[in-house]
Amino acid sequence: MEGVTHPPLREMMAKRGGIGVVCTEFVRVTSNPMGRSIVKKHVVRPPRGALSVQVMGNDIAQMADATSLVTDAGADIVDINLGCPAPKAVRKGVGSAMLKDLPLLGRVLSAMRERTTLPLSAKIRAGFDDASDVLEVARVVQDSGADFIAVHPRRRVDFYQGVADWRIIALLAQELDIPVVGNGDIWYAADAQRMRKETGCAAVMLGRPALRNPWIFSQIQALQEGNEPIHPKGENICDHIQELSVILENSFTERSALGMLKEQTRYLARGLLAGSEEFRKNALRCASTPELLDFYCARLGSLSADELDLQAHAGSVERSGSAIANAHVPEKLGKNSQACET
Repeated sequence: MEGVTHPPLREMMAKRGGIGVVCTEFVRVTSNPMGRSIVKKHVVRPPRGALSVQVMGNDIAQMADATSLVTDAGADIVDINLGCPAPKAVRKGVGSAMLKDLPLLGRVLSAMRERTTLPLSAKIRAGFDDASDVLEVARVVQDSGADFIAVHPRRRVDFYQGVADWRIIALLAQELDIPVVGNGDIWYAADAQRMRKETGCAAVMLGRPALRNPWIFSQIQALQEGNEPIHPKGENICDHIQELSVILENSFTERSALGMLKEQTRYLARGLLAGSEEFRKNALRCASTPELLDFYCARLGSLSADELDLQAHAGSVERSGSAIANAHVPEKLGKNSQACET
């Protein structure tokens, strides 16, 4: 989510409701002291809900100092990224690479624990090459002082392919003493309810699905409260991108704002039932923000809700890939158990 979940977008999403916590894009922590300007850039409180500041690094001293800095800057939660699968992160031994070095992981988390009284959390993947050690990893996180853990049940080797194996979330929820937050393939609001029911997780976390459908959090809240959730129309998407453009242009240069709007287009296009690839390609060719906004309104403004795959209950578009192979899941799950299809 680097470069995507910036403060303006977080503010906009939080205003729509349905969100208890917003999380920053990860803040890189190197062997050099973290500058206060970096902290100020990321620690921007949302209008509603709590702010979790995510840090990523493996230098024990600097991760501890970073924890102190974000605590003092006004964060509500300090989170460590143990899931980033990007090759650049892995080469530097951070993100999901730390799942391979549990002694170091324990030392880093323990040092962070000593430097804050705020809730401390970690987001992990199911494993690096396989998921057989996921429970051991989670217990190191728990024993090092984390207050809760979020799990994306794909291995690093999977990146974002296949179907997230919700059985792993269920395993951790059953075995750990700290709350488990489930993540992965909540493409529709009803999936959030299903994940909690099938896994017993304490909460859910959404990333890419919220960029594809910016109304998904309010839809989840509506379902929880027994109300009719919004089914967005094309004009809702136009209003969304126009509102976002104003916020971005007030916060960034014109060129940067256009780039960020195009980044959002990559996700918003996935909500179209027809012509999504053509829409995406043409939108990315727009040379200015006004041209992009005009293209959105001309192409999407008249679309009905039924022409979009943004309903609260499961559709057919975001349903592809195969589950993680049984050979890679922990023994406790059983060789004959079936992965939750999402």
